[in-house]
Amino acid sequence: MKFKQITSYFMVAFIATISFYSCKNDQNNEASKQVAQELKHKWDNLSLSNEERVDLLIAEMTLEEKTSQLLDVCPPIERLDIPEYNWWNEALHGVARNGRATVFPQAIAFGATFDEELILRVGTAISDEARAKYNESIKIGNRARYAGLTFWSPNVNIFRDARWGRGQETYGEDPYLTSRIGVNFVKGLQGTDSKYMKAAACAKHYAVHSGPEEFRHEFDAVVNNKDLFETYLPAFEALVKEAKVEGVMGAYNRTLGVPCCGSPFLLQEVLRKDWGFGGYIVSDCGAINDFHAFHKVTQTPEESAALALKSGTTINCGNVYKVLKSALDQKLITVELINQRLKESLLTRFKLGMFDPIGTNPYDNISAEVIDSDKHRQLAKEVAQKSIVLLKNKNNILPLKKDARTMYVVGPNASNEEVLLGNYYGLTSSTQTILDGIVSHVSPGTTINYKSGVLPFRDNVNPIDWSTGEAGQSEVCIAVMGISGLLEGEEGEAIASDARGDREHIKLPQNQIDYVKKIRAKTKNPIVLVLTGGSPIAIPELHDLVDAILFVWYPGEEGGNAVADVLFGDVPPSGKLPITFPKSVDQLPPFIDYNMTGRTYKYMSKEPLYPFGFGLSYTSFEYKNLVIDDNFKVTADITNTGKIDSEEVIQLYISSPFAGTKDPIYDLKSFKREFIKAGETKKVTFNLTKETFNQFNTEGKKVLRKGDYKVYVGGSLPSQRSEDLGASKTISTVVSL
Repeated sequence: MKFKQITSYFMVAFIATISFYSCKNDQNNEASKQVAQELKHKWDNLSLSNEERVDLLIAEMTLEEKTSQLLDVCPPIERLDIPEYNWWNEALHGVARNGRATVFPQAIAFGATFDEELILRVGTAISDEARAKYNESIKIGNRARYAGLTFWSPNVNIFRDARWGRGQETYGEDPYLTSRIGVNFVKGLQGTDSKYMKAAACAKHYAVHSGPEEFRHEFDAVVNNKDLFETYLPAFEALVKEAKVEGVMGAYNRTLGVPCCGSPFLLQEVLRKDWGFGGYIVSDCGAINDFHAFHKVTQTPEESAALALKSGTTINCGNVYKVLKSALDQKLITVELINQRLKESLLTRFKLGMFDPIGTNPYDNISAEVIDSDKHRQLAKEVAQKSIVLLKNKNNILPLKKDARTMYVVGPNASNEEVLLGNYYGLTSSTQTILDGIVSHVSPGTTINYKSGVLPFRDNVNPIDWSTGEAGQSEVCIAVMGISGLLEGEEGEAIASDARGDREHIKLPQNQIDYVKKIRAKTKNPIVLVLTGGSPIAIPELHDLVDAILFVWYPGEEGGNAVADVLFGDVPPSGKLPITFPKSVDQLPPFIDYNMTGRTYKYMSKEPLYPFGFGLSYTSFEYKNLVIDDNFKVTADITNTGKIDSEEVIQLYISSPFAGTKDPIYDLKSFKREFIKAGETKKVTFNLTKETFNQFNTEGKKVLRKGDYKVYVGGSLPSQRSEDLGASKTISTVVSL
C-alpha cells in the first residue's frame, strides 16, 4: 500500500513538471513569434548569427538589387529599408578626405618608429575618430564617399625602389617590420569587441605592387617564387592570419601574367585557401576595366566582370559590375556566384552594425569630442618625435641651445604646411609648421629671422639674394629643405612630378643643393639641415658640408612642435630608417624589375648613403653579453653610456650559412624599443624559435639551412657603413643548426 502511494506521488510530480516546462516552452515559442512579428524584416532579428541574417536578406533581394550592392557605390533599396553605402573610405594616417580629423605623420614615419604598441594606439585613435565622424554623418544624412567605415588602409606593399612615389604610404622595405607595424595598425582600427567591428581595415595593394605609377594599369610584375613568398606576400599573410584584417584590395597590375583582381591563384588558392581569409575583396578603383582596356586579357566588360567575380573580387570599385546581368545572360556567371560574393560583402556591413538599431553597437556612443582632440594631437606629436631620424651630428652640435643670441631659418619647407601632410590626409584647423615649432621653443631674447630663400623645385626667378649672407652671420642656420606630396605620390596627385608621381631622380632638387652650398661658402658657423620627404633623398654633396641632419618625413599636424622638440633636446631622437637611402639612382636596378637582387638592405651589396635601421641619438649605447640558449632565447645587455635618458630601438638580425648568395645578407627578425636612463644597463630578451631561422628556397618554400647562422643585436643594421656613420657597434654570436 505504501509503495503504491509513493508511486502515485512521483507520477503526479512528474506530470506536474512536464506540464510546467511544456507551458514555459509554449510561452517562449509565443514570445519568439511575437518578436518575429514585431520585426519589420526577418534579418532584423539580432538573436540570429550574421550569416543567418545575411542569408535571409539575400533571399528577399531581386537580381538587380543584388548586383547593385557589389559596386563601391551601393544605392539604397528603399523597399527593404537598406540605406545607400559607399565602400570607399581612407585612413592611411588618420581619417582622410573627410574633413576634420587628427593628421598623424605619414605612414612611412610609422615604420621609422619601430614601435608596435605606439601604432596600436594610433590605429585605436583613428578608429575612434572614424566612428565619431560616422555617427555624426548619419545624423545629418551624409552617406557620401569617405564618410563610411570600410577603410582602404593600410598599404603594406614593400617599398622596394626609392623612386616609387607611393612608397611614403608604406612602412618601408622590410617584410617583417611592415608586418609588425601593419598588424598593430589593423588591430587598433578594427577594435576589440567580440561582436562588432569598430572599423574595417583593408590590406592593399595585393600583391607585388610598387610602381612605376605611369604603367600601373598595364604592366606585368614578373617575380620568382622565392621573392614572392619571401618579400612580397608575408605582410599580407600576417595581416590576414594574425590581425584578421576584414578586407583585401587587389592591385591594378598583373602578377605573373594575370591581373591581380582576376587571379584565382592570388585570391583563392593563396588568400582564401592557404591563409583562411574570410572577409571581402575589393578591386582598386578602375582595375577591372583595365582587364579589357589595357591588360587585354578579356574582350568585353562582361568577360572582365566574370573573370573578377569568379576569381574572388567581391566589390568592384568602378562601374564594370554594372554589366553583371548581361554577363549572367551570356552564361559567363551564375546566380549562385552572385549570391556568394554578395554574402561576402554584406557580412562586413553586418559586422559593423549597419543593420542594427542605433544604440545596439557599443561604438555608437563615441562622440565628436574625440575628433582632433588634445589627446590625439599629443599622440600625433609622439609619433612624429619617435620617427625623426638623426643622420649626422658633427661635434654634437645638436641639441641646440634655446637661448642662442641669433638664429636664422631658411628653406622652402620651413613655413610650408604641405610638407606636414604627405598624401591621403585629413584636415585640421591647427597645424604647426616647422617654423612655428622653432619660434615657439627659443628664448624671447633670441633674435630669430626667417626667409624662404629658395623655391621648392626650381631656380629663383629673382636673382637678388637677401638671405644667404644673413643666414651665414647667425650663430646657427636651420635650413628646412626636402620635398613634398607635390613632387611624389599617386599618379594624378603629385602635380609637380614629371613621372606621374614617381621620382626618376632621388637627389634633393639641385636648386636646394646649390642654395645650401652658397650659405656654406659664406660662413663656418653651424648649418643644421632638416629634410622633409616620404622616400629616400640622396644628398651625398651635402652630407659633409652641413653639421647636422634630421630626416623628419611628413610629420603631421604637430610636426613643427615635434621637430623643434628634437632640435632643442626636449626629446632625444630615436627614429630609425625603415628603408635604405642609396647614394644615387645609379645604385638601383631598373625600376620595372621586380627581382630583389640588388634591392633593399637584404640584397644590396653596394655601400648606401644611409643604411636601413640607421639612426643616431644624443646619447650613446653599448651592447654586450649576447647569449642564445638551446630554446633560442636571446639575451643581451644594453648600456646607456651617455648623459641623456633616451629610447633605443634594439634590432636583431640573422644571416644564414648562404647569406649573400641564396639568402639575404642580413634578415631582420625582431626588434624592441626600450627606454634606458643615462648610465643604466638593461637586459633585453628576444624569444625566438627554430622557425625564426627559416629561409626560402627557389620554389618559395620555407627551409632550414644546415650550418652556422649568425645572430646580430644592435641599434642599426650590422654593416660597416652603419658604424662609419656613428652607430653603436653591433654584437654577434653563432648558432649551429
